[in-house]
Amino acid sequence: MPNAELIAIGTELLLGEIQDTNTHSIARMLRGVNIDLFRSTIIGDNVGRIASLFNEALTRSEIVIVTGGLGPTVDDYTREAAAMAFNVELEFHPDLWEKIATRFSSRGILPSENNRRQAYIPANAIVIDNPMGTAPGFMVQKGSRTLVCLPGVPREMEAIMGDTVLPFLVKSYSLQGLIKVRVLHVSGVPESRVDQLVADFETWQNPTVGLLAHPGIVDIRLTAKAESETRADEMITSLERPIRERFGSDIFGVDDETLVDHVRDMITALDRKFILVEAGDKPLMRDLLADSPQILRAEYSTQVLPVESLEDNISSLAANPAHEPVFYFVHWWEDTGIKSVSGIISPGFTRNTKNTYLGPPANGDSWITNTALDFIRRNLPEIKQWKE
Repeated sequence: MPNAELIAIGTELLLGEIQDTNTHSIARMLRGVNIDLFRSTIIGDNVGRIASLFNEALTRSEIVIVTGGLGPTVDDYTREAAAMAFNVELEFHPDLWEKIATRFSSRGILPSENNRRQAYIPANAIVIDNPMGTAPGFMVQKGSRTLVCLPGVPREMEAIMGDTVLPFLVKSYSLQGLIKVRVLHVSGVPESRVDQLVADFETWQNPTVGLLAHPGIVDIRLTAKAESETRADEMITSLERPIRERFGSDIFGVDDETLVDHVRDMITALDRKFILVEAGDKPLMRDLLADSPQILRAEYSTQVLPVESLEDNISSLAANPAHEPVFYFVHWWEDTGIKSVSGIISPGFTRNTKNTYLGPPANGDSWITNTALDFIRRNLPEIKQWKE
């Protein structure tokens, strides 16, 4: 099985002006044809550094996929860097230039002279047609090594990868099988505890288990390599079953499911009104849940209630003459960390939980919301017995 690495080119990526979404997309495509991705790199628009990185990458990996740097401007260096890496010249392709000029003229635009740069391709490279843009891609092979250079525009890259590059790689490297991933989302359990519960599975070779921590949430990633999707599903299920037995309701979702969507669905399914009240330095829960159809009203206050008198003061903050259940959330900053209190008030049912976050302040808002959402999802089942 070949291994691959990805290179995203563009100084704008290093400056944080735009995000590199191409790496995410290509990584998912590669696992679908059973190619291991070992490394990804972002590099700026410098022809010497790019050429050097190409040479380094090709010594490590059989397949190197590059996005960006194929435009018409003088700082689009991918073509020149690829030629330098393989010690060849750039060659002008009249047929490519004709296609580029035709695409411009079809839009009523006269191509400028610098657009001719896109018709220059390293000698001996395989040209890849770009049906959605003016920048053609190309592939250069040397022995078992392949350099694939694609435009940085996501929709153009995705079309070329799916239609041309993946079939080419599957054939060239006689690829079989696939890599499949399932992600289980856990909330309300510290990463250290999650790690303890799955430690014996983390030594498995196939399928494998990995963890990714977010503020208030831990992802358990299950990955299987198999000759077919059916077999991969079987392998993942054989691992998922005992993990679910250990975590039970701590797992709230799978793959693309989010905690906020899960809580919204739970609130809607109960088919009754709720009041949402929040206090803190800025609204967080209100912005997430206020438009849920079951939220009767969403109030926000900058008043921060002292913990020692919270139970007394929260009743007045959440005045509730209609006796609807009230979700209340209070959050504030202290020198010792971020504090939050989540609670429910309803006739015959009152509960709250107090938490402290000691992690990076930049993740504070995410921790507050995920902690509060976890509180809701764990307590909503007991609300089912309440009557209007």
